[in-house]
Amino acid sequence: MKTQTYLIYALYAALAMPLVSCHNKGNAERDTTMRKIDVAVATTDSVILHKTYPGYLKSKNSAKVVGRVDGRLLSVNYNSGEYVTKGTVLFRIDPTLYQDAVARAEAALASAISARDYAKSHYAAVNKALEANAVSKMEVLSAESAYNQAVANIKDCEAALHTARTNLGYCTVTAPISGFTTDCMMSAGNYVNGSGAPVELATIYDISTFNAVFQIEDAQYERLVGRDGGMGAPVYRQIPLSFTDSMTHSYTADLYYESPSVNQSTGTIELKGTVNNIDNELKDGMYVTVSLPYGRKSDAILVKDASIGTDQLGKYLYVVNDSNKVVYTPVEVGDIYQDSLRVITKGLRAGDKYVTKALLTVRNGEEISPVIVK
Repeated sequence: MKTQTYLIYALYAALAMPLVSCHNKGNAERDTTMRKIDVAVATTDSVILHKTYPGYLKSKNSAKVVGRVDGRLLSVNYNSGEYVTKGTVLFRIDPTLYQDAVARAEAALASAISARDYAKSHYAAVNKALEANAVSKMEVLSAESAYNQAVANIKDCEAALHTARTNLGYCTVTAPISGFTTDCMMSAGNYVNGSGAPVELATIYDISTFNAVFQIEDAQYERLVGRDGGMGAPVYRQIPLSFTDSMTHSYTADLYYESPSVNQSTGTIELKGTVNNIDNELKDGMYVTVSLPYGRKSDAILVKDASIGTDQLGKYLYVVNDSNKVVYTPVEVGDIYQDSLRVITKGLRAGDKYVTKALLTVRNGEEISPVIVK
């Protein structure tokens, strides 16, 4: 009996050995076929929340160059679009009429001075004659009146000469500020009729600094001013800006102005922030998106921004579950954080693992061998 029992155990052992061997071999083959994929763990941090608003850039300092006299435009002394300094001669208008006006005004003033000198001498003479009773008191008063009138006439002539010289000066049109010029609206040879109303010839823009102009809802404004420090808080000194196309440099706005009234038709308040123009990259009138801070979230979920995919349904991540299987997971995103991280507002929990690379080749439901990266 014992011999038969040993034989039965030996037979079972012999049959079991190939099965165990095959099972181990299957596990080994599966391990070698699973791809190693880099994954990261969703983290949390305290971040400042932003709300975006459309706006535009407006030069803080610009000036129209105008013709204020009548005459033919003799010359245009600048190239369109170039930088000019304050006082640079930009246009010359035919000064002939105004040179003649100055000459007439100078002659009138000289005549008035001569008349005053004569009236002064005559007044002194009749005063002396009055002492000898050679003239009447009425003659003295008449001489005094003539002298005072001559003095007043000089002031009129001086004012006329000043006006004539001013108009002559307008024949040479100079840059009122330093900046970049627009194209000339009139070419040499055209007639400028600027005495009735100034004629715009060009515009100069000082583009060293801009205003980022935008509007926010009055309810949002109330929340902002309720924060510590209100609009004067340090967080409003560097408000992030973005543009339709990526720019060479990064830009921020220093908020300095808030409208004293609410626009009743839109229910918004206008805000302005100063923007420094680096390398003259920005232009007047450019559209800009303003990321206005409005609060702080102490436990915001963060992932690598490059790990987020986009399809017809929106944003998504490939999350790796506890079985190391890839799960297509739609998410909602918030602001960028520290240049490379993105806030996830919905669809992910802190500690979840997600694929960071191979987004184009990984498949939903695929079992992988995750490699944790930071």
